[in-house]
Amino acid sequence: MRVNIEKTMDGGKLTIALEGRLDTVTAPRLEAEIKNGLAGVAELEFDFSRLEYLSSAGLRVLLSARKIMNRQGTMVVRHANETIREVFEITGFSDFLTVEA
Repeated sequence: MRVNIEKTMDGGKLTIALEGRLDTVTAPRLEAEIKNGLAGVAELEFDFSRLEYLSSAGLRVLLSARKIMNRQGTMVVRHANETIREVFEITGFSDFLTVEA
């Protein structure tokens, strides 16, 4: 299954809602969206309410986005399911990502 990416810009806040699977096949698409879309963004929010799966390739994209946003604003992941929150815990990503319910 592919990933559906919905972007909503509201002033300096960009929300990226993901649906499906963020894996080796789909992560490059999100990475391209992020690299081309963060100019002028002060707040980046990922909505994972419809994301079913997150692989290491997806984690790399989040890490890349985090590095960019460390220089220009804030980043938060919202509505991640229990499985994805567990991936963040096991990998240590929960130590430096802001993950909210």
